[in-house]
Amino acid sequence: MKSSSSQYPVNSVSKLFNAQLHFVRFLTYILILGFGVTIGVIFSFYLKDCTFSLQFTQLSVSALPRKASMQPPPPPPAITETQTSNHSHVGLKEFLKPPPIMHDMDDKELMWRASMSAKIPEYPFDRVPKVAFMFLTRGPLFFAPLWEQFFKGHEGYYSIYVHSNPSFNASQPEKNSVFHGRRIPGKEVQWGNVNMVEAERRLLANALLDVSNQRFVLLSESCIPIFNFTTVYSYLMNSTQNYVMAYDENSPVGRGRYSIRMLPHVSLRQWRKGSQWFEMDRELALEVVSDRKYFPIFQQYCRGSCYADEHYLPTYVSINFWEGNSNRSLTFVDWSRGGPHPATFMRSEVTVEFLEKLRSKRCQYNGNSTNVCFLFARKFLPNTLSRLLNLAPEVMHF
Repeated sequence: MKSSSSQYPVNSVSKLFNAQLHFVRFLTYILILGFGVTIGVIFSFYLKDCTFSLQFTQLSVSALPRKASMQPPPPPPAITETQTSNHSHVGLKEFLKPPPIMHDMDDKELMWRASMSAKIPEYPFDRVPKVAFMFLTRGPLFFAPLWEQFFKGHEGYYSIYVHSNPSFNASQPEKNSVFHGRRIPGKEVQWGNVNMVEAERRLLANALLDVSNQRFVLLSESCIPIFNFTTVYSYLMNSTQNYVMAYDENSPVGRGRYSIRMLPHVSLRQWRKGSQWFEMDRELALEVVSDRKYFPIFQQYCRGSCYADEHYLPTYVSINFWEGNSNRSLTFVDWSRGGPHPATFMRSEVTVEFLEKLRSKRCQYNGNSTNVCFLFARKFLPNTLSRLLNLAPEVMHF
């Protein structure tokens, strides 16, 4: 009796454990079944949605015109050998051809385009270097007939660019004139204003668009040549220097125009003055139109009585490129009479002796002494034209 009663708790515990084990297994089966049903429902909805999208896409495609859906786009027309031979290839010369003289570029675009240069100095094609004659004028070119006589017979060795005020509305020169169609897009220019330097840079930039231009001369409507074209061309092409007049003048019209606000880029010690009528090679011209450091300083601080045209280039060149500069101009100007403007030459002053005197000044050229210092001269009144035309063959030899 005692033995059977002692076994009773053990059997009770065993039965209780087996019942719990069956319950856990049942619960596990229920969870697995529920999970499977859930996955099946989700998957069925997904298939139903995909079937609907596929049916909708098929319906949309079937709704399109059958002709459009069945026919592929036509192939491009075949290029025959005959068609290819009829089209000329764009070679390097054609690619480098400058744009028309009257273009739509603004100053920012023009300076960017003109600042491009090849890093390989040798040209891969035959190139005749040219001189760019850049005329900065307010109105008409009074001495155009004299310049026509100067340029005659030397086509292909020069380029001409004219910057006039937009308000100047004179008719175009005749078609047979060297000045026909040579006026560039210009802007308003006032005497002594920084926009005069802007016009000079605009002329340089337009001239740089022609890769054949090697030397660049700035002239005015009152300038004349005092040597023939052959002498001028040879002088410029054989020169090893640039011609930007630059000197230090300790006076109210020299250092007195300096602004301390130009520091630290331009100091009083670096400040220079000189004639605006320059001549330079292509390398320096590229640097001038690419200058984004010094010119904005002059635009901001050299205004009014500062006269940027007398200080920007002399200062800029002296700071950065003084080794290759002659510090003199090739254009004769007479300041001996005093005043804010140079002397103006009248008809009565234009004589053989006067012109010969201009042609026989002494100076340095490529390190040697020479009596050919000035190639041009100013300021001549319009009424001197007829006398200059008469004297040119005898004195200037053109």
